[in-house]
Amino acid sequence: MADLDDLRAALSDAQRLGFLGDRAIDDVIDHARGFVAALGDLGVDEPVIDLGAGGGVPGLVIAHDRPDLRVVLLDRRTKRTDFLERVVRRLGWSERVTVIAADAAEIARSSPQQFGAVVARGFGPPASTLELAVRLVRSDGRIVISEPPSGDRWTAATLDRLGVRRVTGPPAVAVFEPV
Repeated sequence: MADLDDLRAALSDAQRLGFLGDRAIDDVIDHARGFVAALGDLGVDEPVIDLGAGGGVPGLVIAHDRPDLRVVLLDRRTKRTDFLERVVRRLGWSERVTVIAADAAEIARSSPQQFGAVVARGFGPPASTLELAVRLVRSDGRIVISEPPSGDRWTAATLDRLGVRRVTGPPAVAVFEPV
């Protein structure tokens, strides 16, 4: 199994290729661990999909910290998914981490409500991201979306329309469950 230094090296490669911003890698990992914490007691072998996986955050950190889960890294850009496939093989995670090059809306149409959790960091406009996540997550699942440093982007009307409620979670992420 890959250790933390292997994960750091993979994320540094993603950063060098322009798939991650210029934040310090340890800060990127710390932020992604908010997603890990928000998954709570998600059961063994539950599938988690990372929308717009890009350079692998938070999906690779989830895979590192929660080897009991199955992780799907989804991005429509093949340059990024090709990179992620190489990283997953290098880290020895091919049996539990899948990389898919596809549009998230197509996955939502072809595989609705198949995931125990949906995570997204910088995927798209907040309401659109949440709407797509609702289509992918099972009725007993959880949605975790990155939050900006301040402010609340989620209106009660949006949550009601999408049939989700916000639950308490770690800082820097918004956590939702279907109602």
